[in-house]
Amino acid sequence: MAIPLSDETQPLLAIQLPVPANENGTSVFAALEQRKTTREISATPLSLELLSNLLWAAFGVNRKTGPFGVPGRTAASASNSQEIDLYVALKEGVYVYDAFNNRLAPVVRGDLRAGALTPGQRGIEAKAPVQLIYVVDVHRLTHTAGFQEPGLHNPEVQKSYYYVDTGLIAGNVYLFAAAQGLAAWFHNCDRPGLFERLGLRAEQRVLFAQSIGYPAKG
Repeated sequence: MAIPLSDETQPLLAIQLPVPANENGTSVFAALEQRKTTREISATPLSLELLSNLLWAAFGVNRKTGPFGVPGRTAASASNSQEIDLYVALKEGVYVYDAFNNRLAPVVRGDLRAGALTPGQRGIEAKAPVQLIYVVDVHRLTHTAGFQEPGLHNPEVQKSYYYVDTGLIAGNVYLFAAAQGLAAWFHNCDRPGLFERLGLRAEQRVLFAQSIGYPAKG
């Protein structure tokens, strides 16, 4: 089933994702062997099932009770603060991944995928069907249910944590893409432009983006 396209005159609606399916396919070792960055990505859309599996692998809920009594995720975070949000840019608009309810919550209508590309990148079109935009919510670092270490209130330490936590999620995406024969590319983006277009709060910051889709045929 393909991702539904909505009428541009109508509000952007939430998308309930299919339950992620464990297909017991490619081994971790095989995925690691195939992991690579591919910038040439086809515009062919991903199915809702594949998108659901991708997002679950990236930062989905994999256990009801994790550290400090908070549900666990597929990628670690500082004191289980889960401070990184995955904004999902599709052709019709941008959503935020609600891992706890396995859904895409609408954020803004319109194709913002060009803003999720590295500014000034030459020869690369924003045609990948899925662009993940990594956004940190610093408020969660300072108000986590986990251990309140002093460093969580230090801007430089916060930065080291949320950059590492983003990398852990992006690594999951790379492995999933390799296992599924998809192309993936982790890159910079138009941070000020996306901050404004996504209507983010002062405590939120756009960090990086990642393009995912089928490899373009040469």
